[in-house]
Amino acid sequence: MASGSGNPHLALWIAVTGLSHGEIARRIAVAGKAQGHKQITPDTTRVRRWIEGERPRPPVPALLAEVLSEAVGQPLTPGDLGLTSNGLFLDGIQLPLLTEAAAQALAGWTQMDLFVNRRDALKLAVGAPLILAAERMLGGTARALNNGRKGFDADTVTALEEVTGFFTKADASKGGGLYRAAIVAQLAEVARRIQDGVPGSLRTRVFAATADLAALAGWVSHDCGRYPAAQRYWSYGTYAAGEAGQLDRGVEIVTRMSHQMIYLGRPRDALGLLGVAAKKATMPATRALVASQTGRVHAALGDPRQAETHLGTADEVLADGLGDDVPEWVSYFDAAEHAGARAVSARDLTGLDSGRRSASMHFEDALRLRKHGYDRVQVMDRLGLAAALFDEGEPERGAAAAQRALDEAGRVDSTLVASRLNTLLAAARPYETSAVKDVQGRAWELAAARPTAIAA
Repeated sequence: MASGSGNPHLALWIAVTGLSHGEIARRIAVAGKAQGHKQITPDTTRVRRWIEGERPRPPVPALLAEVLSEAVGQPLTPGDLGLTSNGLFLDGIQLPLLTEAAAQALAGWTQMDLFVNRRDALKLAVGAPLILAAERMLGGTARALNNGRKGFDADTVTALEEVTGFFTKADASKGGGLYRAAIVAQLAEVARRIQDGVPGSLRTRVFAATADLAALAGWVSHDCGRYPAAQRYWSYGTYAAGEAGQLDRGVEIVTRMSHQMIYLGRPRDALGLLGVAAKKATMPATRALVASQTGRVHAALGDPRQAETHLGTADEVLADGLGDDVPEWVSYFDAAEHAGARAVSARDLTGLDSGRRSASMHFEDALRLRKHGYDRVQVMDRLGLAAALFDEGEPERGAAAAQRALDEAGRVDSTLVASRLNTLLAAARPYETSAVKDVQGRAWELAAARPTAIAA
C-alpha cells in the first residue's frame, strides 16, 4: 500500500545518486542475486511506487540501502530511507545524513510534540540504539541537496541568534516550563526554513544557531519531563553542530543526553554516551566537562576509585585554564559546575569512603563560585546542601539551609528542582523536630506543585 504523503527520504537519496529508477532496479536485482535472492527483480514502476510510499518487503529494504550506500559513498540504513515499519519519526533518534531529510524528521518530531500533546507519543531510546545514534551523529557527514536561498538571509539568522540567546538566559534563570512550547515552535520554523534552502555563505551561522536552539529545546523538554522529545532535539542539535563544523558543540550536547540517562537511573547508558563524547572532545572545556560528568556517573555506580580518577582529570584541566575563547554554549561549565558534580558524587558515595570531603562542603563550594544568572542550578545547590547536612547528621543546619532553599525554589519552574525536593524530603525523614517538620511541610507542597512524572 502506498501512503498519501509518499516517501520523501527515499526520493531525496535517489536524487543524490543521480541514477535512473531503472538503473536502481537493475542494481537491486544484481545485489539480490548475489545473496541468493533470485526472485528479487524490481522494475522502474516498482521503484516509483516505493517513492510514492509503498513499503517493499524484506529483504528489499536492506538491498536498497546497500545499493544506495554504494552509490552515495556513505552507509545508509532502511531507516534513513524511510523504510522502517513504523515510520522514521517514531522509530528512534537516528537522523538521515541529508540536510533536507534531517530537517523533515525534525519537523515531524516537533509536530508530534506540540500537537499530539502526549508524553508517550515518542519513545525513549536506551541502550545500544542510543549510544550508536550519538556516535553516528558525531561522526557523520551530511549532504545538502537544496541549494536554494529562500530560507534564510543575514537578518533572519541574526534574529534567530538573538531569540535563542533570550530563551537560554530565561531558562537558566527561571526554568524553561513557561517557554518550552515557544522554543519548540521556533525550532519547527527553523526546520521549515532549512528545507527551503540555506545560502552557502550563511550555512555555518545557520546550523550553529540551530544547534544552540535544538540543544535548548532538548534541555527545557527534559526539565519538563518530556524525555523522548528531549532526546530527539538533542540528536538534531548534535547533527546541526556537525553541519556547522563545530564537533565540540556536538560533544557538549551528547553530555546533556548522558545527564538525562543519569537522571532516569541508567548510569551504564550515560557511560556509553560519555565514552563516545570523550573520543571527540578537543577543547579544554569539553574535555573537562566530559571528565567531570564521567566521574559523577562512576560515583552513581558506587566506584570511588574510577570516580576520583575522572573528577581529578577535570580538576587538572580546570587548574590549567580553559582558555580565553570559551564558547558561550559551554561557558556554564566552570569550577562551580564541577564543584556541583563533586558534591553529587560525594553524596552518592556516602558510606563507601568516609575519608573524602563531605558532600555539604562541595555544595558550599559550588554556591560560593556560581555566577549571576544561574538561579535554577543555585536553587538545586541549596537544596542539595540542605539534604547533605541532614545526611551528615546536622539537622539544625540542614533545616536552616532548607528554609533558604525553599524560599528560592518557589520561583523556579523545573522538574530538576522537584527531584532535589524529593531528595531533601528523603534526607529529612529520620528527624522529628518542629523545625524539620516545617521544612517537610513546605517541601511537600512545592514538590506536589511540580510533579516529576517520567515519560517512558
